[in-house]
Amino acid sequence: MKRWHKIILSIVIALMVLLIGSVGYLKFSAYPPSQEAEAASQMSQQNSEYLLFEAPKESDLNLIFYPGALVEPASYSIWASQVAEAGVDVYIVKMPLNMAFFGANRAAKIVAEAPEETYLLGGHSLGGVVASRFAASQDGIAGMIYLASYPDEKGDLAQTELPVLSLSASQDGLVEAKDLADTKQYLPKDATFELIEGGNHAGFGSYGVQKKDGEATISNEDQQKEISKRMVAWLQTENFLP
Repeated sequence: MKRWHKIILSIVIALMVLLIGSVGYLKFSAYPPSQEAEAASQMSQQNSEYLLFEAPKESDLNLIFYPGALVEPASYSIWASQVAEAGVDVYIVKMPLNMAFFGANRAAKIVAEAPEETYLLGGHSLGGVVASRFAASQDGIAGMIYLASYPDEKGDLAQTELPVLSLSASQDGLVEAKDLADTKQYLPKDATFELIEGGNHAGFGSYGVQKKDGEATISNEDQQKEISKRMVAWLQTENFLP
């Protein structure tokens, strides 16, 4: 074998090892749902692409939600089931390796199944950044919900008329008030900002302690209730729900 063939083969093998190692790391680094969230997830319809919490009565209002980085989708099942009870079909999207960057356009397939219905997009942390990019680049999205998240320049919604809800938490150690202030320029002027006192970053799901996060001073159960209550109230204010 010629020397340059050996060099190329060595590079290919090294890249394969790196790729396999990276995939393994991401899989084993994921945050699994709490027992309570796992139990709540059993109320959903599940397939390879999403968990679906259906409203008790037939609804044409849908929320498509992108999980945070390395957070398993079932972790959001508690508040998702509560919001569904109010009359919203809630889709929690499954992402490749639990990273929204690898499944940025997955909302498109859900919308295509019934394009005549109303679709809101939402996301937690990195999931909200990616979801905002989708909302900025696609027609057919009626509103945006950020949980401990914000848009970047590629997800700029400032020139749109989309209603926006941004929920943050006082004890969040990963997304701070300065992050939200610095990115306000990418949101419509009438965006709604609300703070959950005592909540933290991981409390926007239910998956235990997250690295570098602040310590919550309210229970995860209370934060889940606050999330669903404020989402539903905002949906009513924006006339998505009666």
